[in-house]
Amino acid sequence: MNFRYTVAMAALLGVATAPVFGAEANANAGKTFFSAQCALCHSAEANDNGGAQGPNLQGILGRKAATTSYSYSPALKSSGLTWDQATLDRFLASPTTVVPGSAMVIPVPQQTDRENLVAYFTAVRDGTLRAVQGPGGPPRGPAPGGGAGARPAGPPPAPPVAAAPPKGEADWKKDAPGRVHKVDLGKLPAPYDTPSANNNPRLVPKPEGAQLSLPPGFKVEVFLTGLTGPRTMTVAPNGDVFLAETNSGRVKVLRPTADGTTATVTVFAQGLRQPYGIAFQPAGNKPKWVYVAETNRVVRYAYKVGNTEASGVPEVVIPELSPAGGGHFSRDIAFSPDGRRMYVSVGSASNVPETANMPKKTAAEVQAWEAEHGFGATWGAEENRAGVRVFKVGGDTRGRTFATGIRNCVGMTIQPATGSIWCATNERDNLGDDLVPDYATRVKEGAWYGWPWYYMGNNEDPRLKGDRPDLAGKATLPDVPFTAHSAATNIKFYTAKSGSSKFPAEYVGDALAVLHGSWNRAFRTGHKIVRLPMKNGVPTGEYIDFMTGFITEDGNAWGRPVAITVAKDGSLLLSDDGANLIYRISYSAK
Repeated sequence: MNFRYTVAMAALLGVATAPVFGAEANANAGKTFFSAQCALCHSAEANDNGGAQGPNLQGILGRKAATTSYSYSPALKSSGLTWDQATLDRFLASPTTVVPGSAMVIPVPQQTDRENLVAYFTAVRDGTLRAVQGPGGPPRGPAPGGGAGARPAGPPPAPPVAAAPPKGEADWKKDAPGRVHKVDLGKLPAPYDTPSANNNPRLVPKPEGAQLSLPPGFKVEVFLTGLTGPRTMTVAPNGDVFLAETNSGRVKVLRPTADGTTATVTVFAQGLRQPYGIAFQPAGNKPKWVYVAETNRVVRYAYKVGNTEASGVPEVVIPELSPAGGGHFSRDIAFSPDGRRMYVSVGSASNVPETANMPKKTAAEVQAWEAEHGFGATWGAEENRAGVRVFKVGGDTRGRTFATGIRNCVGMTIQPATGSIWCATNERDNLGDDLVPDYATRVKEGAWYGWPWYYMGNNEDPRLKGDRPDLAGKATLPDVPFTAHSAATNIKFYTAKSGSSKFPAEYVGDALAVLHGSWNRAFRTGHKIVRLPMKNGVPTGEYIDFMTGFITEDGNAWGRPVAITVAKDGSLLLSDDGANLIYRISYSAK
């Protein structure tokens, strides 16, 4: 689930009659805005290749709020709103004022943008989109002539959904602790081998008798409840757990009790814009700063070990990560072992960029761009996106590209044994059930990992066919591919060698990754923690189920695991942003 505006669109699913607000409203401009800022998570037209992490906006006119199958916030469900022109405008201008407690916290600030969006939805409803041409003119198409990046305006329509039952089987029913997976990249299906599914999990109450499964000796208990969208966690030297409640704009401190089974909670900082990554600096027992990565900047707070509230306003370290908003909102952060470099991950603005959002460049223009921005770097609405940026600690606000072609590195960490940077990555959607595999990988300096033109090596994305023949064969393969659409959201290396709840010694040095769960797959996958075994610090390419059980027999889910951290006592904490709680996983040989 960044985007300055994509979150704002999450409440639009229930919009009712929405006529054009003013004579100057432009449906084509609204479509362009939607494509750039909203389509990563939403679809507005049939076969538009939009995402579905958020509500589906097709046919929104005439609906009441929160009346489709999407897992809306309780606040929106109970709002009783029927969206008319005035109500929608007020909501998008200040969502938390109209619906306190809404999961949508970022407004669409410009009145013109809101008018154009409503004009777009109205034109889609009325079938008049191509005929509607306001001051902005017709939809933008490709510039004449060839060159890198040339293609028709927008991706080709996806193949129609077949009426026959989907291929394959509910493979998730075989998931169990110890089950070994290895994705064979030499046997990937062709694009569109299956239809592109829209199969969002419906979050349901925990069924009676449902249990999470772990290897022998492990147990899982609820650690803390009453949270609001808990995401990433980082442990301070004294054992305090710093937690990002991203969509609420807060960082909290969780201080574990003596027995480690729960914690007291304090708000460390609030009023942030979608805080995500948290890191202490310098490393060691006496850090002086807490760094927080917001959706488009990095700030830091003065810190003494034991502080549970910020002592003052934050200092802005990096004022802007990308000139383009929209798209993925999560920004993770990590420091090199020597403390001299700060790495920040920045996700893409789109699933696959369209011409209007990433206009074509000639081969010479591409070469000049890459000389400044890095090999495989994207431009337009994707400038400084889909990769990892690196900054010198101490005054460097510009930074440079470290690696490119990583669509959304939502988990970033340093491997203690080697100093390597790792990312857990969400890959692209809408190519079929088994494309494209998500992955976890070591991130190599100067490497390009394929997005958006290629995937898993030399497989060309058919929606961008022929755009970049110069990149053929040059993508770096990821280390550990996961089943496609698993939604990898976090990775941590297990390091605890002491503590009352420490895991067995064979876990030390291995990685654990969180798979948040699928939407673009006919049969569910993910909703679990997996273990990534290492051999002499090098990944084997396999992953092993560690904790399973969130998916119900009917394919829905009663949990959305999202991020982990290793507590001071050796236990593993797991945040669940669906159930709004944290679990504690401990081990005892008895």
